[in-house]
Amino acid sequence: MSAVRSSGQMRGRIGALLGILLMALSLRAAVVSVPPLLGRIGVDLEFTEFTTGLLAMLAPLTFAIFGLLTPRLIRALGLERTLLLSVALAVFGQVARAFMADVYSFLALSIVTLCGYGIGNVVLPPLVKKYFPDHIGLVTSGYVTLIAVGTWVAPQFSVPMADASNWRYSVGAWALLSTMVLVPWIIQLAANRQHARVANPAAGTAQVVAPERRINPWTNKVAWGLAIYLAGNSAQTYVYFTWLPPYLHTMGVGEATAGNMLALFAIIGLPVSLLVPLWVPRLKRPLSAVLIFTCCWIIGHFGIYLSPTQGTALWVVMAGLGQGTFAIALLMMNLRSRTTYGSGVLSGFAQGIGYAGAGIVPLLFGIVQQATGSWAVAFAMMGLCIIVMLTGALMINAPRTIEDVAEGVQREPSLQEID
Repeated sequence: MSAVRSSGQMRGRIGALLGILLMALSLRAAVVSVPPLLGRIGVDLEFTEFTTGLLAMLAPLTFAIFGLLTPRLIRALGLERTLLLSVALAVFGQVARAFMADVYSFLALSIVTLCGYGIGNVVLPPLVKKYFPDHIGLVTSGYVTLIAVGTWVAPQFSVPMADASNWRYSVGAWALLSTMVLVPWIIQLAANRQHARVANPAAGTAQVVAPERRINPWTNKVAWGLAIYLAGNSAQTYVYFTWLPPYLHTMGVGEATAGNMLALFAIIGLPVSLLVPLWVPRLKRPLSAVLIFTCCWIIGHFGIYLSPTQGTALWVVMAGLGQGTFAIALLMMNLRSRTTYGSGVLSGFAQGIGYAGAGIVPLLFGIVQQATGSWAVAFAMMGLCIIVMLTGALMINAPRTIEDVAEGVQREPSLQEID
């Protein structure tokens, strides 16, 4: 790690930083660029209510599966090569699905795309841990902010690009953004090999040091705490992305305004994504920050339910500020690990279990509303999500790491050890 920190490695770190930020910018494009075009895509591919619902479930389900599988890929291939694999899958899937002539082929290629991004979700935190252990908060702030930027930009530009050409061009064009990620990481791999030869001419390639003891996240309290926390948080976000526009429209808000409210919800994530990783590492325990953002979620939920047509923007802004809990989750993947290996295990497990739980809630939200004919019961589920999220927050509040729990260490490590 000292070699990475040295001045001779600064160029390599800049390349890694560029690769991390570009990957973050591209992570959500394939997910959020398709829904605004479903009306046009459905004409050609004959989307039904069933296949539209299936499309909505693909992202969290695929992210969950590859959250659990990616740590094995990291051990086999290394972080950088695993990232290259993720980008290759994402690029292939996005380009190929633009040429599909039927809905199920489109969905199959969407799965390939999401496999790539699911791997990318897991790889980013340990990459930050590896290359920027001395600037975890700053770099996390940058990449979480760019995730929010990508989430907002893609749906905003998908329709204009389709207007200028057609929906196939619009869907496939985002592969160019993913392709750009390959450049700095290919350069980084070449630089890593060169540094390895300089450091050890006889070796020729970089040596990978295996951890002394494997971590089993399934029996680890820190891993389960972060997974539970992420599930409760992400469930609320997915409900908003899925149901906010149709709910507001049903309550009497114009269709265009309802869509704008979703865009507002997404863009409000920008300032909190920038702030949280710079502020929370200064706290010994993150629970106080979690509670502040939880209050924002609660105000937003109550306001949108009780007064959907009055003060709508205010309620959406409050809920949008609640997304600070997601930035805390990504930050904790490094603050609750001491090693790159531990960060990868924690990131994979938390996102695997977390997205699996989160992916079910938007579906249940609609089923409950339809079965009861009441939005009140559906919104009550958001209260359960808050409880789940706070339960996980309590479990990761103490400054201990996934390695400490795995090794049976009872002491609370210092902030310097955590960082």
